[in-house]
Amino acid sequence: MSRDPIPLGMVGGGQGAFIGGVHRIAVRLDGAFRLVAGALSSTPEKSRASGAELGLDPGRVYDDYRQMASREARRKDGIRAVAIVTPNHMHAAPAIEFLKRGIHVICDKPLTATLAEAKRLAKVAAASPALFVLTHNYTGYPLIRQARAMVARGDLGRIRLVEVEYLQDWMTRAVEAQGSKQAEWRTDPGRAGAGGALGDIGTHAWNLAAFVAGAEPQAVSADLTSFVPGRTLDDNAHVMLRYADGARGTMLISQVAAGEENGLRLRLYGDKAGISWSQESPDRLWFAPYGEARRLITRNGPAADEAARRVSRTPGGHPEGYLEAFATIYTEAARAIRAREAGEEIPAGVLFPTLADGLSGLRFVAACVRSSRANGAWVTP
Repeated sequence: MSRDPIPLGMVGGGQGAFIGGVHRIAVRLDGAFRLVAGALSSTPEKSRASGAELGLDPGRVYDDYRQMASREARRKDGIRAVAIVTPNHMHAAPAIEFLKRGIHVICDKPLTATLAEAKRLAKVAAASPALFVLTHNYTGYPLIRQARAMVARGDLGRIRLVEVEYLQDWMTRAVEAQGSKQAEWRTDPGRAGAGGALGDIGTHAWNLAAFVAGAEPQAVSADLTSFVPGRTLDDNAHVMLRYADGARGTMLISQVAAGEENGLRLRLYGDKAGISWSQESPDRLWFAPYGEARRLITRNGPAADEAARRVSRTPGGHPEGYLEAFATIYTEAARAIRAREAGEEIPAGVLFPTLADGLSGLRFVAACVRSSRANGAWVTP
């Protein structure tokens, strides 16, 4: 199999877009992809200006994603994958356009703005030879991979409690009315979907907990709040979780938690031991066997296992973080794409979020909205 970088296009992510820049850094970090084309903005003028800043061939900077999909599919050297980094309501249509042409899709989360869109996308993906990858990047952290492996092999025993929280403060005030483009679309139901903080960061928490625990909750009970006056979508969510095997959990989601920056934290407790991890200290995983002293596991340290080491890049003590975790998703996607194109099985151990994870996230949002409207009634996602 060729190890040359896979030619990549990008939809969205032009001038002033935060997440587009993150994706491009992730693309470059391991060299698995090479950005060669783009429809980078909703206006042709801004798309061309963005392409010029990135040094793209002007002939491969397109006015819109339809034009890019059509022309790139006809090129002998055309893109083999596309990254979609637009607001939520513009995920489904571009993804469908490229999947129909057999071009692999790497899409930012959540999957789409609505569950109906997601189901339509799923039908197209099922009929396409192309892969669909969702960038729930927090699953790329080495010690999250280790935590998943520890749960799977029974180091914690039978899981009893799953506690996850994702706390931010950047929307404590009405920043959507003060010129913040990122806040403006995230608070608009037409572009963000039914969930505000729930869809934006709650889907990350849901996905991370399921990835590590190896199971999704059977039912949720939610209390959604919009603390900022005039804000239509939730900016805070308290969710209780029930698992089929009897485990229980809680999820706390907020973008109005003053003093918090990116407080994604996960704790699991079994009948043998507990583990805890924080995204703001991602190279440290605490393991606490019952009745014994807590043990600190560090990335690439002496207690790190193969699941963590396989996706680590630097020696222990040299921090790896958000950008590297994002790059891991891209590198895993490239391994899967190369295998698919060669007619081979995806290599064992290669892990990346899929369309199924995206559908799960949207079912979670819809269930929480229904539950909250019914005063916290238990709802099956």
